[in-house]
Amino acid sequence: MRRRSGGRRALAALVLLAACGPAVAVTRRDVPQAPPSFLVQAAAMPAYALPPTRAAPSGPAPDELAGLTSRDVPQTLNGTFDVVPGTVPGTVPAPGVGPVTTVRVETEQGLPVDAQRFAGFVMDTLDDPHGWGAGGRMSFVRTGSDDATIQVLLASPDTLDRLCSPIDTTGELSCRSGARAVLNFYRWVNGQEDYAGNTTGYRRYLVNHEVGHVLGHGHEPCPGAGMPAPVMQQQTLGLNGCTQNPWPYP
Repeated sequence: MRRRSGGRRALAALVLLAACGPAVAVTRRDVPQAPPSFLVQAAAMPAYALPPTRAAPSGPAPDELAGLTSRDVPQTLNGTFDVVPGTVPGTVPAPGVGPVTTVRVETEQGLPVDAQRFAGFVMDTLDDPHGWGAGGRMSFVRTGSDDATIQVLLASPDTLDRLCSPIDTTGELSCRSGARAVLNFYRWVNGQEDYAGNTTGYRRYLVNHEVGHVLGHGHEPCPGAGMPAPVMQQQTLGLNGCTQNPWPYP
């Protein structure tokens, strides 16, 4: 009897298994995986656009600042100069605090130059805090009067040779002739190789050097390798181991 009872229990177990259906194997691939929380958060964030890059403000290009309208250098012109109109001395205060020195600026007719810009460059150089008026030594004001203390002329190479005679400028140098600081247009355009990439610096040197002669300063040598060249050094002929320096009081 006990064997028949056991048979019934086995039969019941088989019926139960058949009712449940076949077994299904479940793996992790069958279960959809939720994305990581940080991805959900990132997807929910609004898109952010970087602000547009702005170009740094810049001033005039070096040639424009110096008044050049072309880099063509006429070798010979007629030797006639135009005075750049200035102020009547005393009507406009000089920018510095020292004794006033009047300056007349002239450009030779036919040079490709904006005379007002050139005159502005000259005066900005002379009245710079590192210029000849540093520390209240003197102050410069531009005038169109014939009795100006200093005359700054921009001349073609051949005209400069005539004005600077008997000094031999070889058509490439500048000079002082009496109260006139005569600047060579060839140099104004081309600068000097030791000032490559810094024509503005060389042009400021040229103004300060020749005006320095009018003020009574003579030539100075390079004081030592690696030191700033004195403004009265003949830097157009080479720095001779010194470094660029366009200023009387750097």
